[in-house]
Amino acid sequence: MKLIILDRDGVINYDSDDYIKSADEWEPIPGSLQAMGRLCQAGYTLAVMTNQSGIARHMFDLETLHAMHKKMDGLLEQYGGQVSAVFFCPHGPDDDCDCRKPKIGMYDDLAARFQCTFDGVPSIGDSLRDIQAARKAGANPILVRTGKGERTMEASATELSGVPVFNDLAEVADIILGESDS
Repeated sequence: MKLIILDRDGVINYDSDDYIKSADEWEPIPGSLQAMGRLCQAGYTLAVMTNQSGIARHMFDLETLHAMHKKMDGLLEQYGGQVSAVFFCPHGPDDDCDCRKPKIGMYDDLAARFQCTFDGVPSIGDSLRDIQAARKAGANPILVRTGKGERTMEASATELSGVPVFNDLAEVADIILGESDS
């Protein structure tokens, strides 16, 4: 199986410091859904891993989260893509759970569900937590500049040593699919 792991907010859709709290607020970053569709058409399996502490903070509920993902799935279908699994952590930063990135509980769940390891698997995120979790799980971390990516680069330059950085998910897909001009 050719697997790609994606963070959600800031990679697939616009992020907000005030949280994405409804399906109406969930808006794809230009080119992200098309990139996901191209990856699926090339035989990749897509899995999303996302911290969603807005649930623990009572900003939205599980039904609303599912509505956001239903919107994502519906829009993605237009580009011939699908997300095979969405893993999310509903806990807050102080809950000390095993699933909130940078911990790797969601990776453990993905490995159990798909009976896979993460050797050579791209894991694309926009935050240091995404990069740290990917490294701990043995995946290949990739940072995008969208979402919190620029801030992550400024604040965590030394911790990002060796991590490839791309403008957005569309550019990552170009590289993975060998469609880059460079």
